[in-house]
Amino acid sequence: MIRIFKHYISRAYLWLIIIEWLIFYLAMYLGSDVRFINVASWYTDKDIAEASVVFSIVLSVMCVGLGLYRRSLDWDDYNLALRVCVSFALGAAVILSIYYLFPKYAIARSVFVYAMVFAFLGMMLSRYFFYRFVSHDKLRRRVLILGVGKKAKQLTEINNRYIHKGFVISGFVNVGSETRVVDSSLIIEGAQNLRKVVAEYNIDEIVIALDDRRKAMPLDQLLDCKAGGVKIMDLLGFYEREQGLIFLESLTVSWVIFSDGFDFSTLKSVGKRGVDIIASLGLLLVAWPFMLLTALAIMLESGWRAPILYRQIRVGEGNQNFAVMKFRSMRTDAEKNGAQWAQKNDDRVTRVGRFIRKCRIDELPQIFNVLKGDMSFVGPRPERPEFVAGFEERIPFYAERHRVKPGITGWAQLCYPYGANEQDTINKLQYDLYYVKNYSLFLDISIILGTVEVILWGRGAR
Repeated sequence: MIRIFKHYISRAYLWLIIIEWLIFYLAMYLGSDVRFINVASWYTDKDIAEASVVFSIVLSVMCVGLGLYRRSLDWDDYNLALRVCVSFALGAAVILSIYYLFPKYAIARSVFVYAMVFAFLGMMLSRYFFYRFVSHDKLRRRVLILGVGKKAKQLTEINNRYIHKGFVISGFVNVGSETRVVDSSLIIEGAQNLRKVVAEYNIDEIVIALDDRRKAMPLDQLLDCKAGGVKIMDLLGFYEREQGLIFLESLTVSWVIFSDGFDFSTLKSVGKRGVDIIASLGLLLVAWPFMLLTALAIMLESGWRAPILYRQIRVGEGNQNFAVMKFRSMRTDAEKNGAQWAQKNDDRVTRVGRFIRKCRIDELPQIFNVLKGDMSFVGPRPERPEFVAGFEERIPFYAERHRVKPGITGWAQLCYPYGANEQDTINKLQYDLYYVKNYSLFLDISIILGTVEVILWGRGAR
């Protein structure tokens, strides 16, 4: 893993992005060579170079947007062929639009088709080798866990469902008198000398996962291992790196105070506001026909007197309330019995509402909340005051998510499905805290691109 603007990126997937961008770039050259194999080319080297740059950048962005470089991708929502086909279809539409708007970059249809074929075949080949070799045990970090209790066992589960596993747990070391709940076959018995265990098992890093950190730790041995080049990590740092969240069970006020994040400088705020305005106006330019059709559909289903927009009070930055705007997706009497969570297959949702929720079209009027300044394009989703009051009493650090403006989309929306109860709220809070701690323009742009996958795959919609 490497850190770019405080956000963790998988080295393996970073190399995959670079390799596949190069494949896309060279595909245009190969397509031109095949098209003009027996005749003189119509294009200069500069023409092909410019076409290759446009072609490779657009396809790479589409692949990023479809989650093809998401390290947390699991087998349940993998669908490689479908994701690649959709990303290539979107990429082709964008590239053809660029050709139409900027004819100087246009390329012959035959060359374009050849380039698409070679890019597709090259990507399939790169994926074959990637998934065959990148998960080889010798390429994974070998991790030793200090602890055998509940928190240690949780570490065995976070890596299981991912396609690309960045680390392998070599064993657990019992410290003190913890109740053993991990697989006994992985417990290294008689591990009195950590340095010897590290050498024997070729350990790359040690993770402190004790249920009770107040118990004695082998500090001298840990210091010895660190001096020997072994990375020592606590649970918070490990979860932040591996899962992109702040592990709430181990979070303390002192860690927040002394951490390298939670930076809300004026310069960052100005830059973020600029991205908000540009992204919102860009989205509005593309989305206004869909917004107009949605308004018409709601009117046809519910009658011209029924409201098209739904305004609801939410909690924003600094715990200030504001009215969020959405297309109405429920019956007008949906909350006659008071505020409640939206449930799966909720019978209060209208037919039009079910579709616009699935495609996230109901959120589009929030563009105006962003332009007004009540919201940001990216940030934690705003919650209702009726729920927030209870959450702040029962869930530690919940109020910290209000350090930044709420957003139309966010890190939690990319990483976690729709929340329908308090436990889901706790889980999503861990991702929101990661965003609040590490937010940057780079992370915002990554989330905006990742939202394409959320919309097309309907992840988290309800």
